[in-house]
Amino acid sequence: MAAGKGNAAAGHGKGAAGGANASRANATRAAHTPPGKQVSLKGGGAAHIRPNGQIRSVNKNGMHIERGMHGGRKVVSTHNGVRVVSHGRGRGGYVQRAYVTRGGRSYYSRTYVYNGVYRTGVYQGYYYGGSPYYGYYPAYYYQPAYYGWAYNPWPAPVAYGWGWGGAPWYGYYGAYYQPYPVYPSAAFWLTDYLLAASLQAAYAAQVEANEGWLLRPDAGDGTLLASLLAVAPSPAETAKLSADVKKELAEEVKIVLASEQAGAAKGKASSSGSGGQAASKEEAPPALDPKVKTFVVSADLTLVADGDECALSDGDVVERTSDTPDDDRNVNVKVVASTKSDCAIGKEGPLGVDDLQEMYNHFRESLKDGMGELAKKQGTGGLPKAPDTKTTAGDVPPPEADKSAEKTLKEQQTSADQTEAEVKQEAGSGGGQ
Repeated sequence: MAAGKGNAAAGHGKGAAGGANASRANATRAAHTPPGKQVSLKGGGAAHIRPNGQIRSVNKNGMHIERGMHGGRKVVSTHNGVRVVSHGRGRGGYVQRAYVTRGGRSYYSRTYVYNGVYRTGVYQGYYYGGSPYYGYYPAYYYQPAYYGWAYNPWPAPVAYGWGWGGAPWYGYYGAYYQPYPVYPSAAFWLTDYLLAASLQAAYAAQVEANEGWLLRPDAGDGTLLASLLAVAPSPAETAKLSADVKKELAEEVKIVLASEQAGAAKGKASSSGSGGQAASKEEAPPALDPKVKTFVVSADLTLVADGDECALSDGDVVERTSDTPDDDRNVNVKVVASTKSDCAIGKEGPLGVDDLQEMYNHFRESLKDGMGELAKKQGTGGLPKAPDTKTTAGDVPPPEADKSAEKTLKEQQTSADQTEAEVKQEAGSGGGQ
């Protein structure tokens, strides 16, 4: 009998532990579930509506729509292997197609379109946890000596004037972001370059979006009210971007520089922040590399923390705090730099691995542009003279631009407009669950 009581007690203990674990899991789910209601759509699909009636997300007919809290919209659709991603007014989008296969790896071409301007890029395919991801792949690389010059300390710290003093974007973000007073190496100069580029893009998108909202729909000549109202956003209330966060970003710049230097020495561009990896069917994308933890936000996103939503936007910085994606392809991130109108520093919650990978892609692309700008400016403005800055083509040639991309993106936007109109009608008729 005593043994039986002991087993029963043990069983009760296990049951209690299981119940506690389940309670914790439910509490975690509740903390990370966005507020609002779920709507089942006619003909299939679902939408999530925020408490204020705004659409948060839609999944219907192979199209996924996400609305940021600031009004930004991301639309993703894939048909016949062609991936189309648009970011709404002021941000453009891209069309991605299968390109070439080399050494067991699949590469994809992207044609970006912004205000009628086309540019292309190559992306390496990854397949991890049953889902595809796409990582930036260099189309060219510099001579190894140039990477070493950018990575290693300069002979003496350099004071550099960026000339941003009168720029509207700089005034808007002045309380949040300040460049380094001096640069001990190019890695820190490049860190300021990519942060400034992100904030400039964010400011330009806000101004363009505001101009769109100020357009009088009843004016036959499309008159802008800009003559009566200022279209620039109000100055951001911010917590200053800390030196520690900038240092983490500078360290990631160094990781990429060292990786590409190694790739250049071998005569082959490196595909990830931590060096090339062997081809495999199951391979984590660079955003999950243990060496890559800090990410600069490059699009309007939302984070669900403590049962509520908050906004993330260009120039905010998050740190990945978990390594293994959950069933929804999310990992945990913590906000480490943010304007006060966005998520507060310290907020933590799940974010899609795909979103982090696109942040990292943007980081790599901005770094590529920064290396090009530095190559032009080296030896001037107080910058030391660099060694050989010539480039050599990578092993995957750059693709031709897809001249149908602009039309494809416009068609996607029209389809998304129609889908959102249908969702609003259905949600308003009491379709929520």
